[in-house]
Amino acid sequence: MIDHAHDLESVRDATERLLLAVGELDNASVTEPSRLPGWTRGHVLAHLARNADALVNVLEGRPMYVSGEARDADIERDAPRALDVHLADLRESADRFQETGAAPADWSRTVELRGGVTDSASRVPFRRWVEVELHHVDLGIGYELEDLPEEFTEREIAFLADRFAGHPDVPPTRVTDGTRVWSTGRKPGGLGPGVRVTGPPADLLGWLAGRRDGSALASAGGPLPALPPL
Repeated sequence: MIDHAHDLESVRDATERLLLAVGELDNASVTEPSRLPGWTRGHVLAHLARNADALVNVLEGRPMYVSGEARDADIERDAPRALDVHLADLRESADRFQETGAAPADWSRTVELRGGVTDSASRVPFRRWVEVELHHVDLGIGYELEDLPEEFTEREIAFLADRFAGHPDVPPTRVTDGTRVWSTGRKPGGLGPGVRVTGPPADLLGWLAGRRDGSALASAGGPLPALPPL
């Protein structure tokens, strides 16, 4: 069962870790490339702030973004800002998200996200947690997938495995860290049990989330599956 209140606290903790780490940067560092192709660290920070506001929109029943073009334009506009402006925006937008999450609401209701995707309102805090943690890693400032909270890593692996479940371009695949097992891809058919992918949790998450190429993983029963973009 999803505990939105627990996840809101986890978002708060992750945001504080992010703000402390970003506060150690300088203006020049913000303009340097992030680990995301074509984005500087400023782009990542701008996206994180605007994503908090977008998820407030979702929780309050408005479209997540006015349009994809408007979303991209906002990120491009805000990316070159000075570090102190980024920090203030990150904190203020995070506070708005927390305030909205604290308001009485029906957390079982269905909400609409970007691209017509729907989900339970109760999962929105976890989605925000994902944004904060993975983009903290994307900044390339010393926070790695191995540093993520264990609970987060396990839940995000499960979430991404479920996202690719039934995908026609992904063969039947069992993903395991040697203790836990997740299934993804097409359902097994008559061509054998499918692929078994084994590795440390951080590397499994990195592969599923498109942050690592999977070279640290072991694949049996077939080559490591190529995953669709998120």
